[in-house]
Order: sequence, then C-alpha cells, then structure tokens
Amino acid sequence: MEKDSREHILEVSLSLFLQKGFKGVTMRDIVEKTGLSKGAFYHYFKSKEQVFEEVANYFYKDIFIQHFEHFSHESLKAFCEDCLKDVDEKFLTVRKIGGNRTEEWNINHYFLIFDAVALLPSFKKLHTEHHALELKSWKKIIGIAKKSGEIKSALSNEQIAKMFLYMGDGFGMNVVFDGSAGKMEAHKKEIRQLWGNFYEMLKGQ
Repeated sequence: MEKDSREHILEVSLSLFLQKGFKGVTMRDIVEKTGLSKGAFYHYFKSKEQVFEEVANYFYKDIFIQHFEHFSHESLKAFCEDCLKDVDEKFLTVRKIGGNRTEEWNINHYFLIFDAVALLPSFKKLHTEHHALELKSWKKIIGIAKKSGEIKSALSNEQIAKMFLYMGDGFGMNVVFDGSAGKMEAHKKEIRQLWGNFYEMLKGQ
C-alpha cells in the first residue's frame, strides 16, 4: 500500500508539474489532487522541492531517457528508425499523463527538464551523464556503419553523431520557442526528413 500511495503521489505531481511548471504548483495543489489527507501525504514528502526532485528523476529515468542498447545495431538506418519510434512513444506517454490533452502538452516536458536542471544539481549531473552516453551510442553505430560500408564520410564519428543529435535538440527547442507545438505531427515528419536526407548524403559521399 505504501508503494502504491507513493507512486500515486508521483504520478499526480508529475501531471501537475507538466501542466503548470515548478513555480505554478503548490503543495496544496498536490495534496488536494492526490485525494490524500495532509497527514498521509506528509508521511511521504515534507516539501514541494522534495516532491519535485523525485518526480524529475522518475520522469527522466523511467520515461524520458532513451535506452540505446535496445535499438537495432544492424545498420545506422535501423538505429535511426528505432530512435524516432522511441521518441514517438515517449510523446504519447507524456500525452497520456496529461489526460490526452492537445498537442501543446507534448512540449511541456521540456519546461520540466529546464526547471530540474536549474534547481537540482543532481539532476544536471544525471542529464550530463546521459548526454555523454547518448553521444557514445551514436558514435558506436556510426563506426559500425562506416566499417560495413553503409556510409562513407570524411567527417569523424563524433561529428556525424553530433549532427544527428543537434538536429533533434534544435528541433525540440524550435518547437518550444516559436510556439508551434500544435503542429507537432508536421514537426516529427520534418525531423524524419532531415535525418533521412543527412543519411542519404552520408551514403553518397
């Protein structure tokens, strides 16, 4: 029962933080939304900051992080496809957490991550470590693709890896800052096209 109550608090809190951001959520909001008594709630968490830290780590580790070891390593093309499918599934998960709200909901997780990086040193370290792992995974599959003859390029494995990663990161930031989250499906098609064109360029070099 204790595990169920704690997980319930985390799931409810995640939905609220995604909806309103860290500053927009109060402890009263969380307690009321969980339906628990104050005594029961404070048995698990003593402050909003404590809730947010656990929520951010839960979201990042269990939902946001990509597990590259599960992606196909038969080819760079297959790896890219698995990566894009995984991103689609993560967006769907975030929307379900938000009760299948409009597509604007899809970008709210960026704000949660921004808040976590700014407020939680441990989260910033976690994010940095994952980014290093992400780069390492891309470099590995690019090395395999070069060795098999799938792609040919004078660019280093790291340069190619960063091109794929930064196209994805830039896409996400553009959606956040230009307010075009309502066109999410179009944006996802665009990043697929960008990756596809870059891949074809690497094949042809």
